[in-house]
Amino acid sequence: MNEKIQKVHKKIEMELSKIKQDIIDTSLDLHNKPETAMEEHYAHSILTKWLKNEGFSITTPVADLNTAFVAKKGSGKPVIAFLLEYDALPQIGHACGHNLIATGGLAASTALGRALDNGEFEGTVLAIGTPGEEGAGGKIIELEAGVFDGVDACLMFHPNDQITIPWRHLTANAHLSIKYFGKSAHTASHGEEGKNALSALIQFFVATDMLRQHIPETSRLNGIITKGGDAPNIIPEYAEAEFLVRALTQEKVKEMVKKVEACAEGAALSTGTKVRIEQNSPVYAEMKNNKMMANRMAGYLEQTGEVVTAPVIKGGAGSSDIGNVSLKIPTIHPYLKITPNAVAGHSIEFREAAKSPEAHQAMLNMAEALAKTGADLLLDSEYFKSVQKEFAESGPDYPA
Repeated sequence: MNEKIQKVHKKIEMELSKIKQDIIDTSLDLHNKPETAMEEHYAHSILTKWLKNEGFSITTPVADLNTAFVAKKGSGKPVIAFLLEYDALPQIGHACGHNLIATGGLAASTALGRALDNGEFEGTVLAIGTPGEEGAGGKIIELEAGVFDGVDACLMFHPNDQITIPWRHLTANAHLSIKYFGKSAHTASHGEEGKNALSALIQFFVATDMLRQHIPETSRLNGIITKGGDAPNIIPEYAEAEFLVRALTQEKVKEMVKKVEACAEGAALSTGTKVRIEQNSPVYAEMKNNKMMANRMAGYLEQTGEVVTAPVIKGGAGSSDIGNVSLKIPTIHPYLKITPNAVAGHSIEFREAAKSPEAHQAMLNMAEALAKTGADLLLDSEYFKSVQKEFAESGPDYPA
C-alpha cells in the first residue's frame, strides 16, 4: 500500500471517530421512528439533511420515488456508490436492521467525502438512498430509471446474527397478489346463491402446498391471507393473499410463477369464481458478488477487530433488490454480525439487537472497511481494473 492510500485511510479513521456519536444517535432516531416501504419520509429528510451539510449535492426525488435520493460529492471517474436502505417492516419496525444499513452507508460516504475535500484524489462519491427494499424493489426501479448509470462500484452491507461473512448468495424472488372475486350470500338462507372467494383462496393454498413436492429444495413458496371475508354468516365475495415465489434465478422464478398461476386459475375454475394475479414489484434477481471488493473489505474489517468467517454456499437464502444491481455493476453486500446469539431476522429479537451498543460498534467498523475499500477503488487504478475484470468474467453465486 502506497503512502497516499495510507494517508487517506488515516483520514477516514479520524473522520469516523469525529462523527461516531452523531451516527449512533441518527441510527437510534431511525430505529425509534420506523417507516415502511416507500413511506420513509422522516428517514429521507434526516439523511439528505446530513449529506447536504457535508457538501454533497442532493437530487431528490429520483426514479419518481419520493423517498429516493442521490447525494454526490467530487467529480470524474471512478464513481463509487454507497447504498442506503432505511425502510422498516410492518408492525415490528426495524427488525431487519435497516437503520444500521442507512447510517453505516452515511458514515462511509461522509468519511470518504471528507477525504475528497482535501484534494487527495479525483473521483466521485455517491450516497444513493434506496427505499422500499422490503418488497417494493426500490433499487430495481432506480436501476431501470438510469439512477445507476455511470456508477463503477456499489458498496453496502446487511446486519446478521452470529457470524460476519464477506459475501453470500441470494435467491431470486417474485411478490404476487392473488385476488379472488365471488358473490356474497347469506350462509344460512341463500348459501347456494353465493360463490365463495375464500374457498377459492383456500383451494389455491392447498394446490400450492401440493406443488411444494415438485420444486427444488432451494426454492420456496410462502404466502398469507390478507383478506378473507367480513362475517362468518356472509359468503365472502372477495378474498386476497400475498405470495412469494423464490428460486435460484430469475428464470426459475418465472417458471415457478407460471405453475403458481395455474394453481390459482384451477382454484377459480373449481369454485366458480374469478381470479386476478398481480405482480407487486419487479422480480428480485440472484446475487453476483464481486470477490475482489469483498475480500479487500474483509481484510479492513478484520483490522477493526471483527472476526470474518468464510461463506458456505448451501440451500436457500433470502432475497434483495441488490441482486439486480449486482448483475449490472460490481457490488458487495457483506453480512455483519450484530449479535452473538442465534436470532432470526424479521423478529422482535433482531429489532432489539439492531439498536444495541454492540450493533453500533460493528456498524461503525463496517463503515470504516467500506470507506477504505472505496478509497482503494479511487486511488489504486490497478485494483480498480482487477475489480472490473472480475466482474466481466464472473457470474452469480449458486449453491452446489
